Amino acid sequence: MKSIALLILTNSLCATFALAINSAGSSAKLQLKYFDIRGAAETCRVLLALGGEEYVDARYEIDQATFQSPEFLEAKENGDLKMNLNRAPVLVIPDGRVIGQSKAIERYLARRLGLMGKTPEDEAIIDCIAEHCRDVKDAAARKGFSRFTKGKTDEEKAIARSEWFETEMPSMLDKIEASLPETSRSPGFSFGDAPTYGDVAIWALLRDCAPADLDDTTKASEKCIALNAIADQIASNPGVSKWLKERPETMF
Repeated sequence: MKSIALLILTNSLCATFALAINSAGSSAKLQLKYFDIRGAAETCRVLLALGGEEYVDARYEIDQATFQSPEFLEAKENGDLKMNLNRAPVLVIPDGRVIGQSKAIERYLARRLGLMGKTPEDEAIIDCIAEHCRDVKDAAARKGFSRFTKGKTDEEKAIARSEWFETEMPSMLDKIEASLPETSRSPGFSFGDAPTYGDVAIWALLRDCAPADLDDTTKASEKCIALNAIADQIASNPGVSKWLKERPETMF
């Protein structure tokens, strides 16, 4: 009898412990760790705003005079950033595991928030649209006209900038625009008739670029009716609109 009573008590305690863990896990929030800038984490923040999920927006302060971040260095030393090879961002999920790589985090969040369609095929097409946007950003970086580009004179940067915004970027955007009738079922959406990760990628490309590039980007995309409608649709979402109004002012 004592053995049976002990077994019942043990099972009861285990069930109570498991319930406590599950309750704690369900109330835990995602934690996004990145610098106090938009950078490689802003698309993640907008996805969370679009999906309406609360999270901890943990930011490493940057000294504007030295561009150093003691908090970031401490996080590296503590091993907090190992899953992104001692870089940021990382996403800590409610069970304590850590995800690195900004694009992997974006895709995880998009799946979690229902922004990747309903089937593997939907997901692949939406991911394809997001990759088109990344191609444009990568091409701009390779062109080398930003203030961080080294080994070029200001005149060389000006020429590269002009070539990019007047010819090369419009050409790439036109190709993306031409592909949208294959995937969109309604104006304002790149896939189907509901917001997706692809829409957020388009918004980030056209609306959340560096402030110094915004006017030129707007001009380069002025003939892209569908792309601009998608970007406007994301910006007008109540959750995203609230975030854009309230997000911290940062240096970039």
